[in-house]
Amino acid sequence: MHLTICWLYPTSMNIYGDRGNVLALERRAQWRGIDVTTIGAGIGEPLPEDVDLFFIGGGQDGEQVAVAHDLQGAKSEAIRRAVDDGAVLLAICGGYQLLGHEYRPHDAAPLPGIGLVDLVTVAGPERFIGNVVVESEFGTLVGFENHSGLTTLGPGVKPLGTVSVGRGNNGIDGFEGVRHRNVVGCYLHGSLLPKNPVLADWLITKALERRYGAVTLAPLDDAFEHEAHASATARAVATR
Repeated sequence: MHLTICWLYPTSMNIYGDRGNVLALERRAQWRGIDVTTIGAGIGEPLPEDVDLFFIGGGQDGEQVAVAHDLQGAKSEAIRRAVDDGAVLLAICGGYQLLGHEYRPHDAAPLPGIGLVDLVTVAGPERFIGNVVVESEFGTLVGFENHSGLTTLGPGVKPLGTVSVGRGNNGIDGFEGVRHRNVVGCYLHGSLLPKNPVLADWLITKALERRYGAVTLAPLDDAFEHEAHASATARAVATR
């Protein structure tokens, strides 16, 4: 089997260890004998054809402005078509915010999103920084948040999970992230997937099923991953 990953804006949207998510996807597929091709698509560059899995990380405000405008038009249309066709997308922090209708900064014009998911983000007065623990359909997820954006999901939109430690989407409704089709968006840096192998394998499975039908991944020895997960959870609980 073969897996094609498109890393969106690898030099502009790549902070707080987000690159580790791409590495985790590549390695966990390759350890199972699955060929992987990873293609970067930066500002002004076209998207590759026939992508199975998209990834976009977080970025600084200036980069997010440039990326938001670059995503409009043909790129956003291509991503929406791919997701409708079963492609997988993982978006972290700034990338997560751009999945929605718009991001409204404090003292600047609203940044357009791609409208893939019914959500809106508004810059808030407080920065949420710290460890996060989320209860989700994938079990307990751990990560690290660092954002001032307040994200609100539209009616009926499913969150990734509920927060037991940390602030999550907006510090009010108890939700973290979003789940839509094969799309996962969240604020969890750190990086997310090496410490949460169940989620990583779900993303790989769904990406492969788009091309090959039902797929069952061979198990891996995840002793180190489980140790990292337990350590991150313990730190989060201790600092709650």
